[in-house]
Amino acid sequence: MIKLTKIFHFEMAHAIHGYNGPCKNIHGHSYELHVTVATRSIIPSYIPDPGFIIDFKELAKIVSTSVIVNFDHKLMLSRPFVNLYPSFPSLENLVIVEFEPTVENMLILIKDRINHSLSDHLSLLALKLYETKSSYAEWTDTNLL
Repeated sequence: MIKLTKIFHFEMAHAIHGYNGPCKNIHGHSYELHVTVATRSIIPSYIPDPGFIIDFKELAKIVSTSVIVNFDHKLMLSRPFVNLYPSFPSLENLVIVEFEPTVENMLILIKDRINHSLSDHLSLLALKLYETKSSYAEWTDTNLL
């Protein structure tokens, strides 16, 4: 197995409905997303021309199209939060989700979006999403380890 990781950055605001702390209010983060993909099969020899399992530019395009453009400079709120504030749905940058937009739930959404866009010879192996410089969540496909 060969694996590659590419790192992405985006800015996004959110609020956690039902949380009893400061994160119940709308606030923002500078997120850092690590995306790791791996070959589905064992590579017994050198990789044929051009020598990539995937070009980093292609991986960047997949992640940018499926994740970054949908999250960067957006406000992500759960439907229960938005239901409390009827004027919010008119916001141009609002993303309404059916879950609380915690870093853990965002990883699940990101996983689904990237998996949908990968070619058959690659698997999404791991994601790491930093919410702050010292706090992150990870997702790993344990079936591939």
